[in-house]
This record gives sequence, C-alpha cells and structure tokens, in this order.
Amino acid sequence: MRFIRFSFLNKRVLFGALGATLLAGSLSACGHMGDGPRMGMGSGPMSETDAAQFRGKMVDRVASKLDLDAPQKQLLSALGDKLHAQRKALMGNSTDPRAELQALVAGNKFDRSRAQTLVNDKTDIVRNQSPEVIAAFGDFYDSLRPEQQQKVRDFMQKRHGHRWGG
Repeated sequence: MRFIRFSFLNKRVLFGALGATLLAGSLSACGHMGDGPRMGMGSGPMSETDAAQFRGKMVDRVASKLDLDAPQKQLLSALGDKLHAQRKALMGNSTDPRAELQALVAGNKFDRSRAQTLVNDKTDIVRNQSPEVIAAFGDFYDSLRPEQQQKVRDFMQKRHGHRWGG
C-alpha cells in the first residue's frame, strides 16, 4: 500500500487543521439535540435559516449546561458563526460532496491530481480561516470561570460516543 506524502503541510498547518477539527467536532457534539437527523429537517443540505436556528439551539443548550452569562453566550455564538463560515467554505459550491470524492475513483485509475487539488484547496481554507476560529474559541474559553472550564474539559474527555447531559 502506498502512502501519499503531504510534504506541503508543515507542523503549523497540520496542528491548525487538527485544532479546527477538534473544535468543530467538540462544539457540534455539544450541540447535538437528539431529535433525529438534524432536528427533523429532512435530508439534504441545511438552508441558511435552518443552520442559524440549529446554531441558536446549540448555543442555548451549551449555555444552559455551562450556566453561561450573556457575554459568554455572545462569545459562544460568535464561535458558532466562525465554525459555520469555515464549514461553508470547506463545502464550497458543492451540493453533493460525496460526488466530489466518488469522482476520484470513477475511472479505472485513481485521479491523484484531482485528489491533490482537493486536499490543497481544503487545506488552504483551513489554514486561512483557522486563526479566526482559534481566536473565537480562545475568547470563549478564556471568558469561562474555572468551574465552567472544568466542565468543558470533562466533556471533551468523556466524549467517546456519549451525549452530554443525556
């Protein structure tokens, strides 16, 4: 089996991508509502209105679990908006991201050039937007009281497929 070398990735980009993924995964896990697929909105991409409603519900749920005050809730909301913007940029104009990946194996040879372009494009997005996401997460986390920070750490440590608070 051959491994693709991502020599263009330096440690900073790799850690930025890993950090952004961890942050996005943690927050989306915090916001999981348990009401079925995307709160019963059906299949397919979410509309901007649905996405805003989802982020609002996620913020409300996390705010209640952490007992956030209004400024902290505002920082969490800003973080949600940054994560949404990054996800939207990563998705691009694609209405079917799976089709993009399936196209790589559509022929009798793996389309390495197209795969590398796809990776480069996505990496550039993460590299360019990670500073804003990291700053928003830092602003939010730093605004938390020590007991709230501990709840976040506990949640992240226990988050192996279980929902937070039920």
